[in-house]
Amino acid sequence: MIQLHDKQFVPFISAEEIDFAIATMASQVEADFADDIPVFIGVLNGSFMVVSDFLKHYKKPCEVSFIKLSSYEGTSSTNEIKQLIGLNQDLTGRTVIVIEDIVDTGNTVAELKELFKKKNVKHFKIATLFFKPEAYKKDLKLDYIGIRIPNKFIVGYGLDYDGLGRNLPAVYQLK
Repeated sequence: MIQLHDKQFVPFISAEEIDFAIATMASQVEADFADDIPVFIGVLNGSFMVVSDFLKHYKKPCEVSFIKLSSYEGTSSTNEIKQLIGLNQDLTGRTVIVIEDIVDTGNTVAELKELFKKKNVKHFKIATLFFKPEAYKKDLKLDYIGIRIPNKFIVGYGLDYDGLGRNLPAVYQLK
């Protein structure tokens, strides 16, 4: 068990399980876009570890960039997306694959789909390490899913509770 601020968290998903899920997603993307040079877009802050490990498993040429959006305060989603850092490169006609740490309500991916539609990309795909089907409120297809999880608050492996826990190599859930 670990303590972050005023909350306790218990072990939930091991670092080995996470690595296997990421390697599997990278292989799937590689097979689907073998003849393309995709641009992977990480959604900060949470996805930095996922993107790093994903790229270690991805063996083909690719590019990477980041965008920063925010929708969380404490342990709950605010249901309002704030774009904090935008994307400046021209993505016209490119294959864009967004790499998310977690998809719960789907508000962020809906916002991203609209954002990239305006950029005239050739393909727009979404890869997420963690997916909470019970919390998902959108009709958008998620193309690559690492691990389906219950609608519980988790920390670790890039995910935080008010700034703490991102550095944990495994994932913990709220006790």
